[in-house]
Amino acid sequence: MSEHDTMAETPAGTPASSGPLGYGDRVQLTGPKGRLNTITLVPEGEFHSHRGVIAHADLVGLPDASVVVNSSGEEYLVLRPLLSDFVMSMPRGAAIVYPKDAAQILSLADIFPGARVVEAGVGSGALSLHLLRGIGERGELFSFERRDEFADVARANVAAFSGAAPENWTLSVGDLQDTLPAVCPDGTVDRVVLDMLAPWECVGVAADALKPGGVLICYVATVTQLSRTAEEIRRSGLFTHPQSNETMVRGWHVEGLAVRPDHRMVAHTGFLITARRLAPGTVLPSLKRRASKGDFTDADLASWLPDLAGDATSAEVWTPEVVGDRVKSEKVLRKKVREARSLAQERGVEEPSAEPGA
Repeated sequence: MSEHDTMAETPAGTPASSGPLGYGDRVQLTGPKGRLNTITLVPEGEFHSHRGVIAHADLVGLPDASVVVNSSGEEYLVLRPLLSDFVMSMPRGAAIVYPKDAAQILSLADIFPGARVVEAGVGSGALSLHLLRGIGERGELFSFERRDEFADVARANVAAFSGAAPENWTLSVGDLQDTLPAVCPDGTVDRVVLDMLAPWECVGVAADALKPGGVLICYVATVTQLSRTAEEIRRSGLFTHPQSNETMVRGWHVEGLAVRPDHRMVAHTGFLITARRLAPGTVLPSLKRRASKGDFTDADLASWLPDLAGDATSAEVWTPEVVGDRVKSEKVLRKKVREARSLAQERGVEEPSAEPGA
């Protein structure tokens, strides 16, 4: 089934989060077979499938969660996308943090209204949207991204969902070790969220920014990254003992007497590792445990984590290809930037621009 969305050149209105549907709103159309299509309502726009047409004007003014009929008589359910829906369908410059992990990050890091939160890297802006919702209007989010293309995609995606670039969001481009001290003075940050290839490189600068008792949470994809991050947190002596976990969500098919797990599921996406900042000068008591076969030496660690042995640098050992990241070409990234900006413009949002000096 193929479909396209014919749009006017000058959309009107701005996206709303509730109430009657209007131009600029992002809506989901679910057809008779459960196929979901996400469109933006624009003047003179039409949604086409090989089974018929729905004019955007027919949707404007309807209450959310209404049913409309296309030109051939087929019914479609119309809903505003939830944040999780928007995140899963928005343009991606980099892999996103899935909603199941974003929810865990907000809970485990205790993201609260009014919090000052640091996030690195920003990727496509998926986690940024969840963090902005968690901190509310009184909080502040400081996001850091090394690549301009990813930052451009994130700016456009956040603006498209929010209706404008949030005033309490600062996005800086550059290495966290270099840019964080200039943006956030020492001891002024409540939470630090690291979603990057080598978060252990930023443990020190994160510790400097955090208030005593503040939370560091890292999102990593592989077991080796998890181990390397945990060892660096321990070696720093600046945090409590790290805690690690992963989240798997399995859907269920529930229809009459046919009740069973879904055949498909999103299983492993990443690991979360958390620790809390110790007060300056505090020495963490050693854990008391019996000697076991699990005891290890620095030589054991070096055989498992080569950059700890001093024979190689982190940049040489830990590359996107080694940990299985899919690296998109510059051409694909430029396309994703255009798609994200186009989505923001369809929703009546002004062209998102970089922060001065970012």
